Amino acid sequence: MDPVKTYHDINKADGSLSFGISKMEDIYQKRKGRPDVPHRHDYYTILVVKEAEGNHIVDFTTHALSNNQVYFISPGQVHQLTETKPTVGYSIVFSSQFLALNHILVDFIEDINLFNDFSNTPPLQVGIKEMELLTSYSEEMLRLNTGDSAYKYEAIGALLKLLLITCHNLCSLNQLDTQTMEVGASLVRNFKHLVNQHYKTWHHAAAYADALHITPDHLNRVVKSLTGKTAKEHIQSRITTAAKRLLYFSPLSQKEIAFELGFSEPANFSAFFKSCTGISPSTFKQST
Repeated sequence: MDPVKTYHDINKADGSLSFGISKMEDIYQKRKGRPDVPHRHDYYTILVVKEAEGNHIVDFTTHALSNNQVYFISPGQVHQLTETKPTVGYSIVFSSQFLALNHILVDFIEDINLFNDFSNTPPLQVGIKEMELLTSYSEEMLRLNTGDSAYKYEAIGALLKLLLITCHNLCSLNQLDTQTMEVGASLVRNFKHLVNQHYKTWHHAAAYADALHITPDHLNRVVKSLTGKTAKEHIQSRITTAAKRLLYFSPLSQKEIAFELGFSEPANFSAFFKSCTGISPSTFKQST
């Protein structure tokens, strides 16, 4: 049994729906201001935050809620909002099915590098004018979603893609020339897929470079230029994120977690975890 509360359906009343949007202040009132338990979704989530106070914890990293932020949460990421006052903004949720129905390739979602399912995911901080633009897209999606106009989901899909492209262009990491982006995007995408598949057994960048038929130096250079982090940092983030989830949510012992994540000795796992996070696995478990 999965110990993490997981939301599988975007709409409890209609499991066939693959898109949803709500005002965050309405969600706050529905919860009566109480923070939700740490949870995850089987779908993508965007939080367009106009005004807020509190914290947003994403995979055990705490981000201070403030004005003019945008959060991108991937399927499977564990997160929790703790608000000290009603947040003003929008919660947008959509599934891979919604992307497919609107001819938005999953590759597009991966290439824009806004959703990161196993590394630190700080919010995108935007200016007042940019937030006004994102708010206008969100408000129109909300209006369309509550109506019954023809081709409403196609219109919503177009607005969602426009919002994502706008955020992509606002992200400083993505200010690279088009050729670099096009050539490197496929490599980064394939690298991330391999990390998700093999992080329990492949702990070093050389194994991934070998599988991709390139040198480790080339892999690091391309991944660093497009994501801001080296291949090694991505691999370490994937392993430590999995370790944190197991330490917090599972009944497994530290020794069992070490073997689960491909370490031959618990001491090696402990040393790795402390090197990456600054604390030991046992200290992390006690502090959560």
